[in-house]
Amino acid sequence: MEIVVARENMLRAYKQVKANKGAAGVDNMRVEELMPYLRKHWAGIKEELLSGQYRPQAIRVVEIPKPTGGMRQLGIPTVVDRLIQQAVHQVLSPYFEENFSESSYGFRIRRSAHQAVIKAREHASNERRYVVDMDLEKFFDRVNHDVLMSRVARRVSDKLALLLIRRYLQAGMMMGGVTSQRTQGTPQGSPLSPLLSNILLDDLDKELERRGHKFCRYADDCNIYVRSPRAGERVLKSITKFLAKSLRCIKWQQWKRPPKRMKELMKPGIARHRAWKSANNGHGAWYNAGASHMNEAMPKRLFDSMGLVSLLDELRRFQLSS
Repeated sequence: MEIVVARENMLRAYKQVKANKGAAGVDNMRVEELMPYLRKHWAGIKEELLSGQYRPQAIRVVEIPKPTGGMRQLGIPTVVDRLIQQAVHQVLSPYFEENFSESSYGFRIRRSAHQAVIKAREHASNERRYVVDMDLEKFFDRVNHDVLMSRVARRVSDKLALLLIRRYLQAGMMMGGVTSQRTQGTPQGSPLSPLLSNILLDDLDKELERRGHKFCRYADDCNIYVRSPRAGERVLKSITKFLAKSLRCIKWQQWKRPPKRMKELMKPGIARHRAWKSANNGHGAWYNAGASHMNEAMPKRLFDSMGLVSLLDELRRFQLSS
């Protein structure tokens, strides 16, 4: 944390926040007002950061139209919180960058959308002219904070930094003058959100690499390049299963203890003895995510009711309409 609040790092963060400009947060402070404010209050803010006492302000929520239709929610932190998040990002990013996938291009050092386009053309020129297009935006709305923090903690051991990141994840969201608490999901629109998104989706990248797929991912948009429609359908089916299993894994980890797991398994109608046996089977989260009890506890219709789009359903809908 001392590196985060170091003068050189904070000055670099300030220059970046100033260059980005952006709208005011819930406190209505503009970027132009940030430096005068810091001259008066930075010493106190720094002390709070180093003692673990700092608490972020709520995030102002705005909705912007998506190019494909519908609306996308963005969270706008205060300029002070944008400054601190940018400083954290600058320190943590190098620890993760070296292990990110070569096929990930969004919001990374020395990587760009132009490079993603070049790589996509390269895949197409190698007779991979069919594309499995995955939009993972909804995935971020359902992220369990404990799971995300466990991914961050793989490479970050500083407890103050971890505490601060968790507080940013849990910061309230203000919309229409009303502030609500957030218990899951990662807000899109802050300096830290791109790094957290890449950390979260790195497991998917590694899974695609393990399967030998050729793909390009830019933030929450991921394209997998295949040689035939049949290959595309196979990929859709396997990735849909992988994402569903990942969500079940997250839920299993969220339940944490056997009594809670037993209770949740019984809700959809699983018999008490079977629920107890499953909750106490001693296997890891990934094993249980693929087991029959979790498939029954979290069936496809549950994902549909949560607004999580099935890739296969979208393909079938497209085939019927064409």
